[in-house]
Amino acid sequence: MELEIAENILKEYGFSTADVQIHQIGSGHINRTYLLSTPDQKYILQHINTEVFKQPEAIAHNISIVARYLHRHYPEYLFPSSIKTTKGGEMVQYENEYWRLMPYVPQTVALDTLSDPKQAYEAAKQFGKLSRLLNHFDSSQLQLTIPGFHDLELRYAQFTQALDLASTSLKQSCEDEIEQAVGHHYILDYFKSYQNNPDFQDRVMHHDTKISNVLLDAQTFNGVCVIDLDTLMPGKFISDLGDMMRTYLCAFSENETDLDKINIRLPYFSAMIEGYLSEMKNILTPVEKELILFSGKYIIYMQAIRFLTDYLNGSIYYPVKYVTQNLDRAKNQFRLLYELNINEKELQDIIESYLI
Repeated sequence: MELEIAENILKEYGFSTADVQIHQIGSGHINRTYLLSTPDQKYILQHINTEVFKQPEAIAHNISIVARYLHRHYPEYLFPSSIKTTKGGEMVQYENEYWRLMPYVPQTVALDTLSDPKQAYEAAKQFGKLSRLLNHFDSSQLQLTIPGFHDLELRYAQFTQALDLASTSLKQSCEDEIEQAVGHHYILDYFKSYQNNPDFQDRVMHHDTKISNVLLDAQTFNGVCVIDLDTLMPGKFISDLGDMMRTYLCAFSENETDLDKINIRLPYFSAMIEGYLSEMKNILTPVEKELILFSGKYIIYMQAIRFLTDYLNGSIYYPVKYVTQNLDRAKNQFRLLYELNINEKELQDIIESYLI
């Protein structure tokens, strides 16, 4: 069925069904992604999940105007934006679904997990480079593709609402995690104390900086470009750097239930900070530099709350394989936050060494 739908949109890009092959690829959980091959070239064909991205036009708008800016000011920079349809459109709408076509970047790989600090360095450098090149771009031109995505105040309000509505037995099953969620509220307070500081500005942020969203050279693992630009929108720098800390620093994902395995890999932290600051050291304001380590606390705490909230709501957002999986994910993230806190001095020393 999916291939039949794809066939119906091929003509919008000037292809004939007889001349292409389509295979589903990728490990993403949101959009469906396909490799479209013609005798001469390959492309990425993607179906946009409108349950998550309720206004696909906002995605197209953001990527289009950023692409024009980068092409004008940094024409050598590889920014894999959407290929226009034969009618000049950014996407194809077919039977209430949205599709887009993007360039395929040959001889590259998108990793699902990190196995070497060099990979962390290269990925962080690529995300930092995108931020640096867009330093003078007016982020207010961009639309919110997922409103409130990294809004910790909103996420905490959702948590308290879920807490109010949850049954007594459900709350009793996660008393320790509820206590941790409330006890770490100071992270939100600290953020709000800086929120309106002019030196803590809105920037163009990727917002989803996991390792699979950057392409690396398949042979050398040198960074090539950033991909998966759906959440490209205004935000604070902590969104990108904090998400890197959340997903790069531990060898195990949020689905790991053995909490003794959750710890900070210092070589990966050092490589990530070095890579990011190699691009952003002269761009970040003094206030932002003060908040580098805080960015990890902010994003990890927010994700812990989101998992806990979903558990209290009956796991209606994050897919689960067993009833308490979202609770286990929350425990995992609270443990990662703990590890970040107890290693704070050593981590801050690493940051300072790259700010010199």
